[in-house]
Amino acid sequence: MSRPSHRTVARLGLPLAAAAAAVLAACGGGGGGDAGQPMANPTGTLRISLTDAPACGFDHVYVTVEKVRVNGSASADVTDSGWTDIPLAAPQRIDLLALTNGALATLGQAQLPAGTYRQLRLVLAANTAANPLANSVVPTGGAEQAVDTPSAAQSGLKLNADMSVAADKVADFAIDFDACKSFVRAGNSGKVIMKPVLALIPMLSDAGMRIVGFVDPALANGGATVSAQSAGQPVRATPTDATGKFVLYPLPAGSYDLVVTAGGRANAVVTGVPVTTTAYTYVGSETVRLSPPVSAASATVSGSIRLAGSSANTEGSVRALQTLTGGPSVEVGFANADAASGAYALRLPLAAPVLTPYLATPTSFVWTATPADAAKYRFSATAAGVTTPKTQDLTLSGDTVLNFDF
Repeated sequence: MSRPSHRTVARLGLPLAAAAAAVLAACGGGGGGDAGQPMANPTGTLRISLTDAPACGFDHVYVTVEKVRVNGSASADVTDSGWTDIPLAAPQRIDLLALTNGALATLGQAQLPAGTYRQLRLVLAANTAANPLANSVVPTGGAEQAVDTPSAAQSGLKLNADMSVAADKVADFAIDFDACKSFVRAGNSGKVIMKPVLALIPMLSDAGMRIVGFVDPALANGGATVSAQSAGQPVRATPTDATGKFVLYPLPAGSYDLVVTAGGRANAVVTGVPVTTTAYTYVGSETVRLSPPVSAASATVSGSIRLAGSSANTEGSVRALQTLTGGPSVEVGFANADAASGAYALRLPLAAPVLTPYLATPTSFVWTATPADAAKYRFSATAAGVTTPKTQDLTLSGDTVLNFDF
């Protein structure tokens, strides 16, 4: 049978996507020995794409991809044997922020021996005198500037994988390059540092694996962020487009909490949203839109993440979680700490969060507020080299300073 085509939606993800076992994406061409005889060296095709989640404070985030490498060993070093390269026709300079609302950038494909591949490396070009902006950002309201990349970028940003490639089949995977979590400011230096956060998502089908919906037109054009979450972890996230439409793709099959956050609005959750590999999941329509209630007040939580014996480079982040009475606990805010000072800031609504169960064909969305949860948040902070996050529960009444000492 023919391979499904990929459709690119113009303008990533999860903020959480785990490396998952591959399922065959489509049937490829046949071939082999004589009729009735097995192939001596069966091969399959591995195809890799790139996608993204929303970025924090940037208008553009550019990376230049040179190639993708895979290996059957999870522990193989770049100089070891067993690597297969998936080359690009030419290095691709990709704006990650164009890869939202289900958009994908196809990096390439390669025929390789059938089997399981347990390591993938995304190889980026270096910023050089001849190409100083190979990897760069455009801060909101600022000018384009080069990004400091880790040395591993040129040998390949590593992802642990479990990619099964079957004989005469095509296995499709998407690399989720989380721009929001991967690019960190470094104090008064003006530098932006790449701290890559990547995940691998199997592309099982173009017929499903997505949630499609619309928000209030007042929240269009990036006025809201919509995420599909599992157990309080974002799996895919996207800003809204110019019409208020959002597409969350690719999503592994399962049940998700759909979370809508926007400035000046209460946090809103649609519970139990199903995703399958065989059909799109629609949440409302162009005429039935998600419109979270207005939050008359909000507060900023700010502070710093500090490591004992170190005054800089915490490589930390802070998540804001909210638990809804009778509903789930969801992430409603995220901020990287400044790489130099450890400073962070989050702006959060004080209104009661709202929820509603998923309906396949709603005529309207009826929100249930949970007043007991108004302004109540759990903050979870991480820092480099620390395995256990630190948490703090707060009920906000105004701007608050919250420091985390590790």
